[in-house]
Amino acid sequence: MPDAPKKVVLAYSGGLDTSIILKWLQTELGCEVVTFTADLGQGEEVEPARKKAELMGLAPENIYIEDLREEFVRDFVFPMFRANAVYEGQYLLGTSIARPLISKRLVEIAAETGADAIAHGATGKGNDQVRFELSAYALNPNIKVIAPWRHWNFKSRTDLLNFAEQNQIPVPKDKKGEAPFSVDANLLHSSSEGKVLEDPNVEAPDYVYQRTISPMDAPDKVTEIEIGFERGDAVSINGKPLSPATLLTQLNQLAHDNGIGRIDIVENRFVGMKSRGVYETPGGTILLAAHRAIESITLDRGAGHLKDEMMPRYAELIYNGFWFAPEREMLQAAIDKSQEHVSGTVRLKLYKGNVIVVGRASPNSLYSEAHVTFEDDAGAYDQKDAEGFIRLNALRLRLLGQRK
Repeated sequence: MPDAPKKVVLAYSGGLDTSIILKWLQTELGCEVVTFTADLGQGEEVEPARKKAELMGLAPENIYIEDLREEFVRDFVFPMFRANAVYEGQYLLGTSIARPLISKRLVEIAAETGADAIAHGATGKGNDQVRFELSAYALNPNIKVIAPWRHWNFKSRTDLLNFAEQNQIPVPKDKKGEAPFSVDANLLHSSSEGKVLEDPNVEAPDYVYQRTISPMDAPDKVTEIEIGFERGDAVSINGKPLSPATLLTQLNQLAHDNGIGRIDIVENRFVGMKSRGVYETPGGTILLAAHRAIESITLDRGAGHLKDEMMPRYAELIYNGFWFAPEREMLQAAIDKSQEHVSGTVRLKLYKGNVIVVGRASPNSLYSEAHVTFEDDAGAYDQKDAEGFIRLNALRLRLLGQRK
């Protein structure tokens, strides 16, 4: 590889693939390596990554392990949910939204340690390589990015395992063969792709699901909750104030127990191919329904409809890796402005995979019972006004009709 860097910060999970990458950087490129392991609520212990990195010869000062759960939810997940962002009508962007935070810390750690490059373990077929690298270049235009899957000469899983054994990298017994599917997880979601899921016409096996019980197995009992909002962000459950990560964790458990948040989709990757994925976004599914409910009484029609028009573009920017692009920041400014009065409470019922909104209240509500009542409105609305309104709106349609 030309212009090999001297020092690299590697996004390191402690798993087999990133351990192979770590050793490859050391032996093939002659780099000093710094590892960065982020706890984003993936549900696995991150401390074993420290022991794994030490076994690979790294000094303690070159091993970074950080709990980023609060920052992840506060500064990335919540801003995205203010927009009600959904990609292609179904995907709540669980993997996509984690990548800019990981990239941000990779670049910051590179600056702190004097590294001239970062590295990631994303393959050359997926979206994550784009997300990691666009974010990194936006934050440091001069950073070098190493993507081993695009550079090394390994042709097969067997080649990787042989390299691991030659370099004394522990290979778990269940890694001797092909993994049944690939999993990515964080506090917002889990995604499963590949192998047993590659045929989009074959139902996903039950063991694929990580975060939820089946709706068919969920209790035959309704769970009632109330979520409080301030300026578009969820701040409490059943009246108890909670930090962003704690709140999402509790929503995840409630959704898990009621079989909420499963989707099985075929999506269009940014690199051009279609892929099938089984995704679970338990707490996020509840949060989306609740947020739209509180917006329904606090957002003006014009603002709400404009926001809905902007949402697909905003979601696509996140999916494609443009979190740090100026157009995403411009849209975010407009979205955040729209949330100034989005405060109040939403009551929901959770039942066998369903999130049912049953009530919403806000001190900033625009809902006027006096105007919509079917009873005597005491002069709040003159129904005769509708006649002129209809005539003016019908004028161009009548002129068109006459021409025909």
